[in-house]
Amino acid sequence: MRVRLFLWLPLALFIAACGFQLRGAMQLPYQSLYIAVASDGTLGMELRRQLRASQPGLLVEDGKPAEAIFRQLSDHRERIIAAINADGRAREYQLRLSYSFRLENAKGEPLTPTSQIIIAREITYDDNQVLSKDQEEAFLWLSMEKDLVQQILRRLATQHPIQPPATPQPEQRDADAAV
Repeated sequence: MRVRLFLWLPLALFIAACGFQLRGAMQLPYQSLYIAVASDGTLGMELRRQLRASQPGLLVEDGKPAEAIFRQLSDHRERIIAAINADGRAREYQLRLSYSFRLENAKGEPLTPTSQIIIAREITYDDNQVLSKDQEEAFLWLSMEKDLVQQILRRLATQHPIQPPATPQPEQRDADAAV
């Protein structure tokens, strides 16, 4: 029993010392947030669901009283041939999702810089299994959207609002002019 304790104790101390901690609920630095993304799509529904779970009362239904507005700038999906077989047919595709967004205030002024997230997945293709490969592709797109939501939330939690440059006080301007 003591031998096991002496074997596990250094491992536990190492994990504690390296700063490892479980990922908890993310807290956004805003009091109210409006999501300007269609609520009928997978991305909009999942983003709202995750935010309601982590910070109840954060989301508002209208952009006017919101402190921050999440605005989608682009959502580009493409399917690229990654490999071909000896007959010149596609053997492997790459699914690529490129998404950019930013947070704005009610006047449309940016609160955070524009963020872009690119997610890519590989999928093999076989002409003999068209239906199953179509289902696999649909599943991969859905998985990529869920991954995108997690990455968006992590970015929103770590991005801080853009601070406007501080304007010098009148006494400072006069002192600078005299120098």
